[in-house]
Amino acid sequence: MSKKYEDMRSCWEFGEASECRRGLMLGMGYSEEELHRPLIAVVDSWNEYNPGHVHLNQLAERVKQGIREAGGLPLEVMTTAICDGMVLKDPKYIEIPSRNSIADQVELTVDGNFFDGMVLLSTCDSIVPGHLMGAARLDIPAIVVTGGYMPLGTFRGKEVVHIRAQDKVGAMAEGKIDPDLYNGLISHSWGICGGCTSMTTANSMCMMAEAMGMTLPGNSSMSAVSSEIRNLSYQAGKRIMEMVREGVTARQIITPESIRNAIAVDMAVAGSSNLILHLPAIANEAGYDEPWWKVFDEMSNSVPLLSHLMPGGEYSVKDFDLAGGMPALMKELLPRLNGDCMTVNGHTVRENVENAVVYDHDVIRSLDNPVMTEPGLGVLYGSLAPEGSIIKIAAVPETLMRFKGPARVFDSLQDALDALRAGKIHEGDACVLRFMGLKGRFGTTAFTFQEELKGQPLLYNSCAVITDGRFSGGTSGLSVGYVSPEAALGSPLAVVKEGDEIAIDIPARRIDLCISDEEMKKRLDAFSWEFPGKDYQRYLRLFSQNVGSMAKGGIWHV
Repeated sequence: MSKKYEDMRSCWEFGEASECRRGLMLGMGYSEEELHRPLIAVVDSWNEYNPGHVHLNQLAERVKQGIREAGGLPLEVMTTAICDGMVLKDPKYIEIPSRNSIADQVELTVDGNFFDGMVLLSTCDSIVPGHLMGAARLDIPAIVVTGGYMPLGTFRGKEVVHIRAQDKVGAMAEGKIDPDLYNGLISHSWGICGGCTSMTTANSMCMMAEAMGMTLPGNSSMSAVSSEIRNLSYQAGKRIMEMVREGVTARQIITPESIRNAIAVDMAVAGSSNLILHLPAIANEAGYDEPWWKVFDEMSNSVPLLSHLMPGGEYSVKDFDLAGGMPALMKELLPRLNGDCMTVNGHTVRENVENAVVYDHDVIRSLDNPVMTEPGLGVLYGSLAPEGSIIKIAAVPETLMRFKGPARVFDSLQDALDALRAGKIHEGDACVLRFMGLKGRFGTTAFTFQEELKGQPLLYNSCAVITDGRFSGGTSGLSVGYVSPEAALGSPLAVVKEGDEIAIDIPARRIDLCISDEEMKKRLDAFSWEFPGKDYQRYLRLFSQNVGSMAKGGIWHV
C-alpha cells in the first residue's frame, strides 16, 4: 500500500465511513480476506463504439487475473473513450475536452476510493494522454496497457491500410475513382479492433507511453489480436503489485528526462502533430512547468527520422512491428536518449532495449543511415505565431518547403469547406482556418478540409493550410496547426485579412504575416471577440472558460 493512502486510511480505521465500505464490499460478495489485500483499480475505457477499445474488456480480464495471482484485489472502473474516427468532425467536436475530463475521471474514481495502485487500459487519441495525465496527477503506482495496433484489412488479394482509403475521399466526391473500388477500399481497409495502422494520434500516443517508460516493453508495437498483448496484460497485473509493495509511483517514471525521451522518439517516428499538446499536458500535470515546445524544436534539430511510417511514409505499424518494434527503434536511438530513465518493469530504458534486434533495416534505420535528417515535426515561430505553431515536416511536399501566398480567411471549418467545394480556393492560396483553437472551438481539427484538398492535386501541391485548430495524426501537405496564441485570445491570427500575404519558410522555422508592425498594432487594438456560449452545451462552455495555453498542453489553468 502506498504511504499516501496508508496515512489516509489510518484516519478512518474502524470509523463509520470505513465500516460502511467494508459492509458494502461484503454485501457485493467479497470476502474479509480480499478486503485486506491492496486494492488495485483496473481503469478500463472499453466501449462498443470505439474500435480501438472494443477488445479492452478482454485485456482487462487478463490484467485482473495477474493482480489476483499476485495478491491484490482488482476492481474495474471505467472512463470515457471517444474515437477520433467516429465523431464525424462536427464543429462541436469534443475530443480534447474529453481528454481533460478523462484525467478528472481518473482522479475522482481512483483518488476518491483510496486505491493503492492502478492499471490503465486505453488505445486511442484522447484516452491514452488522459490516462497518463491522471497518472501524473495522482502519483501512485501505475502502469498503462495500450490496446495494440489494428490488423490490416484485405481487398482484391492485397493488404490495405486505412489511410490509403481515406486519401480517396476527395477523388470520389469529384467522380474520379471507380465507385466499386472506392467502396471496396472503405469496406475492407479497417480491421476488427485496435489503433488504426498508421502514425495517427492513437499509435503515436501508445508509442509515447512506452517511450516514457509507462508501459511494459514492446506494448506499443504489438498487434491488438496477438497472443503477446494478452500475455503482457497479465504481466502488467502482476507487476503493479510489485510496484505497490516497492512504493514505485508514476512520477518516478514520468520525469522531465523521460518526457524528453518521448519527444526524441516522436521525432524519430514522425509521430502525430497532436503530441505537441499531449506531451506538455502530461508533463505539466506532473508539475514540470518547462517550455516544452522549445524542447520539440531542439529535438527537431538533433534527432533524425529513423522510421518513415504512414501517412508520410510507405510502412505501416505492422511493418514496424515485424521489423523489431519500439524496443528496436529505441535501441537504435539510444545515443539520443537518457538510457538511465527507470521504467515500470523496474529496469532502465537501456536495460530494456540493449538486446533488441532490428529485423528490417529499411523500416527501422540507424542513426548513421536515417531516412532523413529533417525531423518529423517542427515548430515555426514568427509574426503570425509568436508562441509557436506546428508543422508535420515529414508530410510536406518538397516543393512547398518555402511558400508565399495570399490569405483566404475563414472563421469556421464549414466556411472553408464550402469555399473549397465551390471552387473558390485557387492554386497558391494560404487558407486560414481560425477560431478553431481550444478556447475558440475546443480544438476542432482541420482534417476534413485537408483530406478534401488532398483529393485535388493541383491545390494540394500549391496551397497552405494555417489554423489555430488541431490536426489529425493523418495530417499531410503544407499544413500549419496549433498557431499560438489562438485567434480567440486576440492574436495576430485573429487580424489576418483577406488577401494579406503570408510567408512560410520551413528550413528557417518561420511563419509571418507580411504587414508592418504599425498595421499589426492597429488591427490588434481594434479587435474584440466573445465566446458564443449560447450555442454550446454546459460542459463545453466550462471547458472554454477554464482551458489553459496550448503551449502548456491545454490543461486546466486553475
